Amino acid sequence: MFTLTVDKNLQLALIEETFAPLYAHLVAAHRDYLCQWLAWPAYCHSEQDFRLFAQTMLHDYADGKSMTCAIFYRDELVGNCSLQEINPDLQKARLGYWLAENQQGKGIITRCVAKLIDVAFTRYQLEKAELAIANGNQPSQQVAKRLGFRQEGIITRAENLNGRIVDHVIYGLSRTSR
Repeated sequence: MFTLTVDKNLQLALIEETFAPLYAHLVAAHRDYLCQWLAWPAYCHSEQDFRLFAQTMLHDYADGKSMTCAIFYRDELVGNCSLQEINPDLQKARLGYWLAENQQGKGIITRCVAKLIDVAFTRYQLEKAELAIANGNQPSQQVAKRLGFRQEGIITRAENLNGRIVDHVIYGLSRTSR
C-alpha cells in the first residue's frame, strides 16, 4: 500500500480496490450527511460501486490525471482526499475531499489538504491548486481560508446536489503565495 504520512495519527493511502468494503460501510453510515454537499453518495451503494471507482481512479493515477487517497485516522478509514484534474499544461490541479460526519472538527481535512498541496507543488511541480466549494458549505470554505487560498470567483448554477442547484465558490492557491 502506497501511503503518505500526514502525522502520527493520519495517513493518506492511494486508493485500492481492497478498500471497497470500507468505503461502502462508511458511506452507508454517513450518506445523509454526505449528500448535503456531494452528488455521488446517492448513487454509490455497493462494494462493487466502490471497486469500480477505485479501478477508474487507479487508471487516472497511472495516466497522471489524478491522485485519489483514502484518509485513515488512527487506522480507520474516515474519508477521501484527492488531486483531481491534474493539468500539466496549465500547471494546476483541483483538490477534492470528504470526511465522515463524526470525524469533523479535528483538523483532519485541513492537514490532509495541506499534504496534497505539498505533493502538487513538489512532486507534480504544479503552480496552482484550486478548490470548488458549494456556496453555503462553510466548513469547507474555512478549510480553504485556513490554508491560505483566496476566493477567485463564483460559478453560478455549477452543480445539481440531489435536486438542489448550487453555485461553486472557486478558491485558488499559487505556489508562490504559500
